[in-house]
Amino acid sequence: MDACLSSEELLDSFLNQARKEGRESLLEPEGYRLLQSLGLPVPRHAFFRGAKDLEDFDPASLRSGQVVMKVVSPRILHKTEVGGVRLLPASLPEILASMREMEQALQGQSVSGFLLSEYWPHQQDLGGQLLFGVRWTTDFGAVLVFGAGGIQTEFLAEALREDKALVCLTPGLTPPGGWLPILEQNAAFQMACRPFRGQAPRLQESRLLGWLVALAEFAQEHMPHRVRELEINPMAIGPQGTAALDVLVKLGGGGEPLKERIPRRPLHKMRHLLKPRSMAVVGVSERMNPGHVILRNTLREGFPAQKLYVVKPGLEQLDGCPCVPDLAALPEKVDLLVLSVGAAQVPDLVQQCVELDRAESLIVIPGGLGELEGSETLVARVLQSLEQSRHRPGGGPLLNGGNSLGLRSTPGCLDTLFIPESKLPFPDHPADPVAILSQSGAFAIARSSALANLNPRYLITAGNQLDLTVGDYLHALKDDPEIRVFACYVEGFRPLDGRRFLQAAAEITASGRQVLLYRAGRTPAGAAASASHTASLAGDFRITRELAASFGVLVAPDLATFEDLLALSWRLDGRAWQGLHVGLMSNAGFECVAMADQLGPFRLPRLAPETRSRLEAIFEQSRLTGIVVPQNPLDVTPMMGDAAFEACARTLLEDPQVDLGVISCVPLTPALRTLARSEGHREDLLDEGAVARRLIRLWQESEKPWVAVVDSGPLYRPLADALKAAGLPVFEKADRALQCLAFLARARFPREGKSSAGDPGSRSIG
Repeated sequence: MDACLSSEELLDSFLNQARKEGRESLLEPEGYRLLQSLGLPVPRHAFFRGAKDLEDFDPASLRSGQVVMKVVSPRILHKTEVGGVRLLPASLPEILASMREMEQALQGQSVSGFLLSEYWPHQQDLGGQLLFGVRWTTDFGAVLVFGAGGIQTEFLAEALREDKALVCLTPGLTPPGGWLPILEQNAAFQMACRPFRGQAPRLQESRLLGWLVALAEFAQEHMPHRVRELEINPMAIGPQGTAALDVLVKLGGGGEPLKERIPRRPLHKMRHLLKPRSMAVVGVSERMNPGHVILRNTLREGFPAQKLYVVKPGLEQLDGCPCVPDLAALPEKVDLLVLSVGAAQVPDLVQQCVELDRAESLIVIPGGLGELEGSETLVARVLQSLEQSRHRPGGGPLLNGGNSLGLRSTPGCLDTLFIPESKLPFPDHPADPVAILSQSGAFAIARSSALANLNPRYLITAGNQLDLTVGDYLHALKDDPEIRVFACYVEGFRPLDGRRFLQAAAEITASGRQVLLYRAGRTPAGAAASASHTASLAGDFRITRELAASFGVLVAPDLATFEDLLALSWRLDGRAWQGLHVGLMSNAGFECVAMADQLGPFRLPRLAPETRSRLEAIFEQSRLTGIVVPQNPLDVTPMMGDAAFEACARTLLEDPQVDLGVISCVPLTPALRTLARSEGHREDLLDEGAVARRLIRLWQESEKPWVAVVDSGPLYRPLADALKAAGLPVFEKADRALQCLAFLARARFPREGKSSAGDPGSRSIG
C-alpha cells in the first residue's frame, strides 16, 4: 500500500476491506499504519498471511535481536491466553517453526495472519507504559483518555486516587492549551514527563501533547461515523524511544459525519416555562387529585388566579380560577400548559395543543412515557407532534417530562409539584440562591425535605427528557446572578447533552459559582469488554466524573455526600475563603485527633503570637491555665463554659493564618447550656448567654467560612436544629465535616487542593 496515503485515504481503504470481511474493527497491522499516518510512533513490523509467505523474509530488517510474533484475528481479544504472542530470536528458521505451530494450534479461530515486530524493551512500571485513547460517547461526543497502561491498567485505575488515575478530555470544549494543568495531576504523566529523584523525564511533554492533539483532530474528522474507538495500550517508553505496541480500532456504523448541531427547539421560550404570565392545567378534579394539588400549590406561590385556567367542562370557576371546557376555549395562548392526566391521553392533548397553537410550553406529569416497556407508541406520537410543530411559525411548544413532577419556580410564582404543602412545606423566607435540577422528582423532593431550611430559587424535575434536558435547564439558568449553587441529579444524558451540560457548567464555575452533580446508573457500559480497554476502563460514570471534575464540577460519590455538599455550598457561599489553612477546635480530645487524621488537602497553621496570648488570657479567666494549650487543633476540654467557648472560637477564626474553621461541640458537658427548655433541669439553649446563641452571633459577625459540629444523640438535636435555622452548616461528626470541606476545597483550589496536607511543617500544632 502507498506509504504516502493520508490518514483519511488509509482509513477509507481499511474500512472497505473490513466491510467486505464483515469485521467491526481494524486488524492490528492496519492500526499500526493508521497510527503512523497520524504521526504516532510504532515499532518496525511486517505482516504475513501465513508461514508460506515467510520464505523471503529477512528478520534483520526489523533491526532487533529478538522479534515479537502475534496472531492477527478479529475474534481473538486475549492473544496471550491462547498462546498467540511469542518472543523469539531474530532467526528465520525459529520464526518459521513457531508460526507453523501457532497456525496449527489456532485452526478454526478466524486467523487473518501474523504480525512480526521488533522487540521493544521497556520498564513495566508506572510511567513506563501509557494508555492513550479516544472514544465516542453518546453523552459527550469524542473523549480523549490518558492514564497508566499495560496489563496493570485496570488495577492502577482502581488503586490510585481518582484524580491521579485517569484523565478524560473533551476536544473542542477544553482547548489543548488547557490540557496540561489537568494532565499534571495524573500519576502516569508525572512519572513519564517530570523528573523523579534526580532522573530526567522519560518523555517530553510536548510529544505527549502532540499525540493527544493528533488523536483529537482524528476524532473530529472521523467519529463516530467511521471510527467509534481508538486505543493504544501500551505506549511503551524504552531506552530506544517510545512506541505504540498494541492498538485497537473499533469501527463506526457509517453514514454521514455527525456534526454538533444547534437544537432546532425554540429554547428562547424557556422564559415562558420558568416565569409564565398565564397558565392552564388539564386534569383537575373538584376533589383533591394531583391536578388540584398543582392548582393549590401554584395559587399559594402567588400566581394570579385570573391568569390560571382550569381545563374542565361543566364548571365556571374552581378555587377562584376560570374554567374552560377544552383547549380550544382558552381565551389566550398560555405561556404554560400542565398535563396532569393519564399517559394514554397525552399524545392527543399534545397534538391538539400544537394544532391549535395554545401554549408556548408544556409540562407532562404522568409516567408511562418512555420508562415502561410498551409505551413506545405513545412516545412516538408525542415526538411526532413536537417535530411537526418545529416547522410552524414560532417553532411550537417546549415540553418538560413526561414522568415528571414539573417544577417549582419562586421567580415565576409557580409550583407544579403535586405534593401537598402538609407533606412538603417550604420555608417562607426569601428564596435561597440554589437551583435543584433533577431527572427524578422523588430525588428532588426528598432532598428538599431533608434540607428543611432550604427554599430553592428553582426546583426542576426533567423526568424522561422527551424534549427538554438537564443540559437545557443548566444553560437557561446559568446567567441568573441570583443562583450561586446548581445541584444536579442525572441518571442519563440525552445524546450529546452531557457536552451541553459541561459547556454551561464551565461558564458557571468560571464565574465563581458552584455546580454539584450526582450521576446515577454507574455500571460501566463496557463491562463485558476486555479489562484493559477503554470501553470498560472508562465507563460512563468514570468519564462523567473525570470530565465534570475538570470543569470544576463537584461530583458526589454518594447520596449522603451530595446532600452534605449542597448544604455546605449553599451555607458557605459569599464567605471569604482565601486558602487551605484550617483552624480546628473541640471540647473533646478525641475529636481533635479525629480531625487531624482527616486533614486531606488542608494544613494546620501555627497560631500567631497574638492569638496565643488572647487564648492564654481566656484560659486564665476560666481557671484552665496549664490544662489547655494554645495550639491548633485547640482542645478546650469539657470544662470550658459558654462564654469562654465562644471567645476561643472567635479568637481562632480571627487568627490571620486561619482561612476556615471547624468548631465542634460535644454537648453533654455540664459546663455548656445545650438542652432545650424542659422540666427536670434549668437549661435553655435559646438563652442569650447559651453557646447556641453565641455561635449564631459569631456566624453572623464572621466573614470567614466555618462549620459547626454537634456530636451527640437525639436529646441534643434541638441544638443542631437551632444552629441550622440560623444559617450555620452543621455536621454530626467532625471527620465528616472535614471530608466534605475537602471536596469543596479541591474544586475551589484545584492546584493546591490536589496535594496532600503539605510539608511536615504545615502540620505543626504549636
